[in-house]
Amino acid sequence: MRNSVKILILKIITHCAALLPAVLMYYFAILDQLGSDPVEEIIHFTGISALNLLLITLLISPVAKYFKQGWLLNVRRLLGLYAFFYACLHMLSFLFFELQFDFSLFIDEIIERPYITVGMCAYAIITMLAFTSWGKIRKVLGKKWQTLHNYNYLLVTLVCIHFYWSVKSEIIEPSLYFVMLFILLYQRKDKFRRWFNK
Repeated sequence: MRNSVKILILKIITHCAALLPAVLMYYFAILDQLGSDPVEEIIHFTGISALNLLLITLLISPVAKYFKQGWLLNVRRLLGLYAFFYACLHMLSFLFFELQFDFSLFIDEIIERPYITVGMCAYAIITMLAFTSWGKIRKVLGKKWQTLHNYNYLLVTLVCIHFYWSVKSEIIEPSLYFVMLFILLYQRKDKFRRWFNK
């Protein structure tokens, strides 16, 4: 099978796998089928989906390198954009359901709650990465584009911290995400070493 066909199939699968859970989540919310606290369920689901997609984007490079399947790299941008999509749903759900679009209260929350402060820093970074992921902007930025998109490592770290601080008592799940993040960053140890040796 040609790589172009493989890429097309993988992108179709990615679209379906990324969109369907969001559609089902809000559909069940409309039907009041999300348990006793649907707001918390929606906010948690959209946030954890964004984090999962970000980790998958980090996973693709070492997997493609190990199995010598470079065509897999063609789906990273799409996954990153879906991570941004879920991050937007996460923030908008918080604004709508928790704060009723009270922006003054939203500013207070950002200032007073560290986990929201970190979350908004992460959101600012992922927004920047999403809007600079288009081909034309990449050409304009040239070599600066790669430097800019290396902030993806900081982004995923901030999201993991945001998740860890946002939970009240359950630390096992966020701790597992930190372990996964460490493993994925460790795969890039040579890259980081080159940065520090410059």
